[in-house]
Amino acid sequence: MRYFVQFSYHGKNYFGYQIQPKEISVQQELERALSIILRSEIKTTAAGRTDTGVHAKKMFAHFDVDSPLNEHLVHQLNSFLPADIAVQKIFKVRDDFHARFDATFRTYEYFISLEKNPFTQDSAWQLWRRKIDVEKMNEACKILFGYEDFTSFAKLHTDNKTNFCKMYRAEWEQTGSELKFTVSANRFLRNMVRAIVGTMVDIGAGKIQPNELRKIIEDKNRNAAGTSAPAQGLFLVDVGYDF
Repeated sequence: MRYFVQFSYHGKNYFGYQIQPKEISVQQELERALSIILRSEIKTTAAGRTDTGVHAKKMFAHFDVDSPLNEHLVHQLNSFLPADIAVQKIFKVRDDFHARFDATFRTYEYFISLEKNPFTQDSAWQLWRRKIDVEKMNEACKILFGYEDFTSFAKLHTDNKTNFCKMYRAEWEQTGSELKFTVSANRFLRNMVRAIVGTMVDIGAGKIQPNELRKIIEDKNRNAAGTSAPAQGLFLVDVGYDF
């Protein structure tokens, strides 16, 4: 039987979601807790993988077991898991339902602090030394919808079969001294959101003009885009499914 688990985590202490040979990962901790409680080796497949230091407010993974799960498993898991990983739900799905391939969209949020803030050092990019034009950044966001090949924002030398993504939402909002970038697409390339954010900040800071984003995308060259934004400001906030 196949089950889905919905969970969240603060990524500061982990080398990403996916298991690493010599480093601690979220997947390692989740599978360890499941295996101990269920007294069987459990392997999970997640909706995606987040990089070192990236957070998730809403992540999904699936795993298979031979017998029905008890209703107390969520509580048991949260007792075993570290404080920076929390499980919200576990529910049965059809046996061929896949956490990664059946996802219809992913949504990320990226946070920037425009004032020095000791309480967001691990959850936002601290940009209090720069003046940022949010209107120009939102002007540039509209350009993203005209393209599907995002090679210029993809990490180099990965095993991607295609760099095509369908963008559904991209916008910046400012609340006081906090900026939030929300971006949603059917799929994302490795490092893509952080590369877009880094390029957008260059636009907001006046280093490049919004319309120059077209040439950056059309160049299909990672070196044409800006540097990647720091990991700590990035959150996976939703994954969509047609259950």
